[in-house]
Formats: sequence, C-alpha cells, structure tokens
Amino acid sequence: MLQNIGQRIRTIRTQKGITLNEFAKRLDVSAGYLSNLETGKTETIPLSLLETLQKELMLLPVESDDEVLSETSLRLNRATKELALLENQNPEAAEYLVSSLEHGINWFLTNKNKN
Repeated sequence: MLQNIGQRIRTIRTQKGITLNEFAKRLDVSAGYLSNLETGKTETIPLSLLETLQKELMLLPVESDDEVLSETSLRLNRATKELALLENQNPEAAEYLVSSLEHGINWFLTNKNKN
C-alpha cells in the first residue's frame, strides 16, 4: 500500500513541478525519507504526514488494484482545487475557464460523428 501512495506522491509532485528537496522541506521531513516513501522503501508514515500530504496533493482516496483512478480524473481533481483558489482571487477568470471547458466538451460531444 505504501508503495502505491509513494508512486502517487512522486507523480503528483513532479507534475506540479516541485522538486524532492523543496517538497521535503515543505513537509518538514528529510529528502531521504521522502525519497524512500516515494519508492516504497519505508514501512511507516505518520498520520500527521499523511494528512499534510492530503492537503498538499489531494492524494486520497488511495486507489486499490481494482479501482485505479485515470490520469484524467487525477488531473481534474487537481484542477478543481486550483480552480477554487482562482475563484477566490479572480471569479471572472474562474467562470471563463469553467464555461470554456463546458462549451468545449459540448462541442466535441456533438461533433464527434461529423469527423
């Protein structure tokens, strides 16, 4: 289970452009510990760290072998979190992005048979 969590941590961290050292510092853990966690070489993870990881990366729910979240689902979850932040700072920009996404999806769904 920790190996799956570790893989997700590394994937999301790198997709966000955060270095291992930078993220370890943000989590208040050593870079070695974080590396071991990401590669599944550690057997323990404190609950407080798991809670922090959830806040930083929207890591959970952890998928089981039977229900693997798609890359699109992971990206949409992260985008939703970032969109909420943007909405607080710039509601018009957030509305524009959501509206553009909705219109784009609708266009592709209605035009799928025409191509």
